[in-house]
Amino acid sequence: MTKLYVAVPCYNEQAVLPDTAFALCEKFNQLIARGRITPDSKIVFIDDGSTDSTWQIIKELHENDSIFRGIKLSTNRGHQNALMCGLSTLKDEADAIISIDADLQDDIGVFDEMLDKFENGCDVVYGVREERKTDSFFKRFTAEGYYKILNKMGAKVIFNHADFRLMSKRAIEALCEFKEVNIFLRGMVPLVGYKYDIVKYNRKKREKGESKYTMSKMLSLAWEGITSLSVKPIKIVTRLGLIIFLLSIVMLLYFLIRFLCGATVVGWASLAVSIWAIGGLELLAIGVVGEYIGKIYLETKARPRFIIETYLSDE
Repeated sequence: MTKLYVAVPCYNEQAVLPDTAFALCEKFNQLIARGRITPDSKIVFIDDGSTDSTWQIIKELHENDSIFRGIKLSTNRGHQNALMCGLSTLKDEADAIISIDADLQDDIGVFDEMLDKFENGCDVVYGVREERKTDSFFKRFTAEGYYKILNKMGAKVIFNHADFRLMSKRAIEALCEFKEVNIFLRGMVPLVGYKYDIVKYNRKKREKGESKYTMSKMLSLAWEGITSLSVKPIKIVTRLGLIIFLLSIVMLLYFLIRFLCGATVVGWASLAVSIWAIGGLELLAIGVVGEYIGKIYLETKARPRFIIETYLSDE
C-alpha cells in the first residue's frame, strides 16, 4: 500500500474549504477501505498567508480529525511557493504526494488512476485536462496558445496541465535540488526527467468563492514561466536588433543613391515612424534585459522561498 499525502495550497478559501475537506476525507476513506493507501495517509492544507478564516478552519479540521494537517506560512508567498513548501516539507513522510487546488475543480476521481500508474513505476503522473468547455473562448484560446509558446521558447511543459499531479518521494527530492527563487513548477517538474505518465479528466466549474487567479496574476505567472525557463526572449530581441540594423544599412544606401541622383527626399513621416519604432524597440530590449537582471538580483540574494510559521502535525 502507498502512504499518500495530498498537498492543498489555500489562499482565502473559507468559502470552499469545508466542502473540499469533506470530499477529500471521503475519498481517502474509500481508498483506505479498498487497501489502496495506508491508514496513516494525510490531507495537508497549506495556508498561504490568508486574511480570512482559512487558518481557523484548518485548525478545527485538524482538531476534529487526525487525517488533516495544516501548514501556515508567515506571509503570502504565492501559489507556487506555497505548493513547493508543501512538497518539500512532506516529502520525507510520504511515498507519494498529490498536489491539487483547494477549489477541487480538478477531479479527485482520478486519484485511483494516478495510484495505478505510480505503482506501475511512474514517478510523476500529470493530471491533464481532456477539454476546456468550462472556460470562456478568450481564456481557452490564450491558455492553449500559451502552452504552445512555452514549448516554442524551449520550456518543455505538459500541454493543458497546471499543478494537479502525483509525485513520488524521489521525484520531489530531485525537484528540491532546484534552488532558484523564481519557480514555475509546471515547467520545472518535467526537468526532473524521471518516468512519467498522464491521466485525463474534465475540469469542473468552481462552485463557491472566487478564483484567486486574476488576469494580472495569470499574466504574471505566464511571464514568470517564460523568463524563468528560457532565455529566448533575449535572443529574439537580439535578432530584431540585428534585422533593424541591416535594414538601416539598406535604407542608408537607398537614400544615398537618391541623393546622388538629385532626387529630393521629403521623408518627415518616415523619419518620425523610424524614430518611434526604433525607440520602442530599444525600450522593449531594455525591459527584457532588465527583467532577467532583476531575476539574477533576486537569485543572488538567496532569500528563502517561504517561512513556515506553524505546522499542525500529529506530534
